[in-house]
Amino acid sequence: MTSIFKNTLIFLLCCTASVHAQYTDVINSNRPGASQTAFSVGINVLQFEVGPFLMNEKRTPYPSYEVKGFGVDFAAHYGFFKEALEVNLQGTYQRDTKTYTFGTPIESKRANFKNLNLGAKYLVYDPNKNREEKINVYSYHANRGFKWRHLIPAVAVSAGVNYDTKDNPYTAGGVEGLSYRAAVITQNNFYGGWVFVTNLMMDRISSVQQDLHYILTLTHSFNPKWAVFAEKHGIKSDFYADNLVRFGGGYLFNKDLQFDTAVTFNFKDTPSVFSVNFGVSYRLDRHVDKPKINNKSSAKDQNKRKSRSKKRKSKKKKVEDFDEG
Repeated sequence: MTSIFKNTLIFLLCCTASVHAQYTDVINSNRPGASQTAFSVGINVLQFEVGPFLMNEKRTPYPSYEVKGFGVDFAAHYGFFKEALEVNLQGTYQRDTKTYTFGTPIESKRANFKNLNLGAKYLVYDPNKNREEKINVYSYHANRGFKWRHLIPAVAVSAGVNYDTKDNPYTAGGVEGLSYRAAVITQNNFYGGWVFVTNLMMDRISSVQQDLHYILTLTHSFNPKWAVFAEKHGIKSDFYADNLVRFGGGYLFNKDLQFDTAVTFNFKDTPSVFSVNFGVSYRLDRHVDKPKINNKSSAKDQNKRKSRSKKRKSKKKKVEDFDEG
C-alpha cells in the first residue's frame, strides 16, 4: 500500500514536483493496508514490513463456530537493476483456536501460513516520468488545482510463486506445494494529499483453489508525518468469499521508519470478521542516484566547451605571435 505511504506521508511534497524515479527520500511502505502501490522501493534499498495482529471470527448460522487467535503479516522488498523493479517476499502466519459452539463445544487448535509468496513487481508506465511541471506565474490556484492528467494512473504488474504445505487448515483440501500469483496495480496521485490505488489479483493459479482479489485503497495525508486510509478488499473463490473493509493510519517517525495501525471487519455473519493490527516498516537505504544523461544538453555543453577551447587557443596564438614580433 507505492508503496501506499510512499506518496501519502510525504504527498504535500510530492504533489508540487514531478516524479522522475521510483526512489523517494522517505520510506515507501505498503502498510498498513493489504494493497501494493505501483512504485518500487528503489535500487539498493532493502525494506522490511511487519505487523502483528489479533483476530476474531464468529459464524452464527449452523454450523456455528468462533475463531480467536493472533498472527503476523510480514514482507521484505529489495530494489535492483532498474528503479522500476523490485523483488519481494510476503506472507501471513496465523495461530488460533476454532471452537464449534453447537452441542458440546469442540476446540481445534490451528497454526500455519495463510499465504507465503515470493515475487517481483515492475512499473510499466509512469505518467509523470520526464514531465516538467509548468508553473503559471499568474495563478496560485492553477498551479495547485485539479488537472485532468491526474486521472491517468501509474501502472505496474507483479507476479509470484506461492508455497502451501499439505493439509493447511487455511486452504482448500488438495492445495499443496507451488502455485502462482499475478496482479495488475494502478495508482493515481491527486492534489491535496490524496492517493488512490487499485489491485486486481489472481492468486493460487494452477491449484484447486483459485482466488480472485480486488483491493481499492484511498489514502490522505494531513501533513508530511500523518496519513489515514480506507480500503475495500473483495475476495471470491469456491473456498472462501468475503468483502472486507479496513481503516487505519500511519506515522512517519523518520525518513526510514514508519509506524501504523488498522482495523479490519466485514458486514456478514458467515462468518463475521474483526481484527486489529499494529505495524512497523523500516528500510536500509543504500540508494545512489544515477547521473541523468540528456543528449541535447550534452551536445550543447560539448559545443560550448569546444568554443571555449578555440578561444583559448586563439588567445594563446596571439600572445605567441606578439612575443615573436
